[in-house]
Amino acid sequence: MAQRYSSPPDPHAFREAVWDIVRSIPPGSVATYGQIANLVKIPGGISPQDYRAFAPRWVGGAMASCPPDVPWQRVINSQGKISLSGMAGARQRELLESEGIIFDERERIDLKQFAWVGPG
Repeated sequence: MAQRYSSPPDPHAFREAVWDIVRSIPPGSVATYGQIANLVKIPGGISPQDYRAFAPRWVGGAMASCPPDVPWQRVINSQGKISLSGMAGARQRELLESEGIIFDERERIDLKQFAWVGPG
């Protein structure tokens, strides 16, 4: 049975790793929470299976507390949608559209067109 992890073993190190990755997403591109999680080295003390189950949520937590130099708006969910609601979601959409990202009639971003391919 999988353990329940409310946070990564070293939350500070995990957040820093997430923010470093997100800083490298160029304008006009997006990445998903899961994609970012897959780029962070699996912390010691957690199985790969448990990491895959919990890490995207941890990325969301890291993004909720990111410093101003992190382009938080470029991280979206795996459906190509903004996960935030209300004013925060509207602001995220505004920022993404200002970078040339287009939303379809279902409020989704075409990940085939706008997904970041990862660090070069």
